[in-house]
Amino acid sequence: MSHKATVWAIQQRGLKPATKIVLWFLCDRHNPDFGCFPTQARLADDAEMSISALNEHLAKLEELRLIHRVRVHDPRTHKRQATRYILGFEAGFPQEPTPETGHGSCGTDDEQDADPTPETGDRAISGFSAKPSPDFAQSHLRNPETNLVREPLSKPVKEEEDAQARDSDFDQFFAELLTALGFAANATLPAWWQGWPARTHVRRWIDDLGLSQKRIIETATETRTDHPNPPDGPKALDRFMERTAQRDAQATFANAKSQKSKQQRKRVDSPRLSDDEKAAFYAKMVNADGFLPVSAINNSIRDLMLVRGLVTAERLRMRGVR
Repeated sequence: MSHKATVWAIQQRGLKPATKIVLWFLCDRHNPDFGCFPTQARLADDAEMSISALNEHLAKLEELRLIHRVRVHDPRTHKRQATRYILGFEAGFPQEPTPETGHGSCGTDDEQDADPTPETGDRAISGFSAKPSPDFAQSHLRNPETNLVREPLSKPVKEEEDAQARDSDFDQFFAELLTALGFAANATLPAWWQGWPARTHVRRWIDDLGLSQKRIIETATETRTDHPNPPDGPKALDRFMERTAQRDAQATFANAKSQKSKQQRKRVDSPRLSDDEKAAFYAKMVNADGFLPVSAINNSIRDLMLVRGLVTAERLRMRGVR
């Protein structure tokens, strides 16, 4: 939360109440060190409105040059992340459009190198243009709820909806993680838990360590036993998450080894012969003319063969079996 940002939002005049509410919550999510990176799902929940309605107010704020939106993508996976919002009082806010260029420029090199859209050349995608951007086949914003004309669904739209659903699922998981660490539901988060840096760090536990969301929350809950106070940022939990990943890997290896040993024992252990099978096997040896060791047939085997009539007493005497 930035006190300077929220005071600036309150001082803005001439806005509709809902639009001013959206601006205030944007400023409430602003961090002086890291900037402003709330997701649309988070803003819509804060302002208690739908994402479609939220986009209308964001477009109005951008039209009034109170905010500037910059799309952000993960440099490794190229997945879309939370949009960066530059507020009107910040030093990096774009200048007024000039006749020569038709657009303003941001104060930093990274912002000037942002991907252009087809018409403006240097501004974030918003509701002003229905044409797609160079990176995506369709606009990221949903049609407003007041728009009665619905375009037929296509593959790019479905992919974007899936991406929004994944972002929403991650936001819910991130909120559960904060609760497990002891943060109150409506409390203002410390700077090290705000914005995309914290979320990117938590995602590494999933992508690099292979932990599931459930295991991350379980580990976070376990840390509360020895550390009642919430940790100073996700980096403080790296050691615990690495230990959990190591224990899970060892358990998986031990389980696989145990299963392999059971399979090997099952292959080695041959099934035991029944009395009938034993009697038939040794009777074949007795009735044959080959060499028969005297110790090969004990009294039990002899009785089994005689009872079943497989050999005669005379044949046994001839073969030296008493």
